[in-house]
Amino acid sequence: MSERPHVRKPGRFTNQVLNRAVAFLVRRGIGPWGARVLAVRGRTSGAWRTTPVNVLTVGGRQYLVSPRGHVQWTRNMRVAGGGRLLLGRKADAFTAEEVPDGEKPELLRAYLKRWKWEVGAFFDGVGPDSPEDELRRVAPNHPVFRVTVTGPAA
Repeated sequence: MSERPHVRKPGRFTNQVLNRAVAFLVRRGIGPWGARVLAVRGRTSGAWRTTPVNVLTVGGRQYLVSPRGHVQWTRNMRVAGGGRLLLGRKADAFTAEEVPDGEKPELLRAYLKRWKWEVGAFFDGVGPDSPEDELRRVAPNHPVFRVTVTGPAA
């Protein structure tokens, strides 16, 4: 990772409209395009923090990809080591393991195939049909976590 981690902060429209609309739907049990609300404990406060995420499934495993880079939820996840994925009244507890950069190209390709229309702008021109070396180039900018559901959250 470079001295300054890659971060693309969401704009006002994303924060005030899009994220709230997706969270509203997910809280009612509608997860458009695989959306869930991620709940993870804050690394300093210990308070639950929430944000909408897209859950990627590849080879029967689930992953969380951060299209915007090393944002707050990724920093919290590194410390907490897991959290909860919420859909309506269902809450699944999970543990998370960060995926090394060398394993990310296949996952980034799958993520972009599914959600490029939503997140493509954050990948600096790299898309699902880009060569492997381009995916490797952007891999350090996009944290990926392998999710293992441990059961219903308490």
